[in-house]
Amino acid sequence: MAMLAARQIRTDARTGSRAQAAFLAECAVQALRDEALLSPKPALVDTRGSGAHRDLDLARMLRSAASLRGPFADMALAAFEARPDAALRTRLAAIGRVAEQRMLLATQGSNAHRGAIWALGLLLGARALLGAGAAAAHLCRTAARIAAHDDAAQAPRTPSHGARAMQRFGVAGARGQACAGFPQVLGAGLPMLRRRLAEGARPEHARLDALLAIMAELDDTCLLHRGGREALALAQHGARHALQLGGAASEAGHARLLRLDAELLARNASPGGSADLLAAALFLQTVSAGTSSSTQG
Repeated sequence: MAMLAARQIRTDARTGSRAQAAFLAECAVQALRDEALLSPKPALVDTRGSGAHRDLDLARMLRSAASLRGPFADMALAAFEARPDAALRTRLAAIGRVAEQRMLLATQGSNAHRGAIWALGLLLGARALLGAGAAAAHLCRTAARIAAHDDAAQAPRTPSHGARAMQRFGVAGARGQACAGFPQVLGAGLPMLRRRLAEGARPEHARLDALLAIMAELDDTCLLHRGGREALALAQHGARHALQLGGAASEAGHARLLRLDAELLARNASPGGSADLLAAALFLQTVSAGTSSSTQG
């Protein structure tokens, strides 16, 4: 009887873990969907069109998000009852490479979510490891501990556009952002999102203002790669100005947002890194302690 009871406990635990993994994966996918559908975003893919991304459109972004559901669930399962150590970092990275391949299949070879796979994978792993009671700050600190380890199984590959921008302009990039505990998510995007929602703003306005808050501070390697420091400065100034004018819900702030969109499109530059971190903020808003789930489909 004792053996049967122990076996039942293990079976129940596995079932519960799978259910939690499916929930967290769905939250991550929904964060990507919410980011993609959010409009009007400056020079990014949204419901209006492809922005500065000639190889992407909304349908591809949504297919990419859906293709990541399985790998996100696998990341959560890998992190349950784990530690934020090198072994977990290597395991999450291996699943992340599978996720990238699924993304490329879904988009016919276009990079829709490589940065988001990195950020969301770490935060999802941290949430699975810590459980439902964890605050956003604790999740970000734990994600940073995971990110600080090297990926022991990583084979050499051609440097990405972001990596080249990091080397050329001396900025931290996606890994630096993660190792620092996602400061632009935790200190800018998520507080703006929560504040606007608490003030009664519509979800799309709160999310646009969260994006602008991230853009105003982030050394976005996507902008640097496409337009250099001029494009980065233009984006940061425009984002700050739109918020100073009242944000996306105000007539003046909305007009400034559209002007920024036109300015970045003229330079074929887009804040792709900021969009990835907006998705991270949306995920944290859903899964961290003391917050409510997404309300915009």
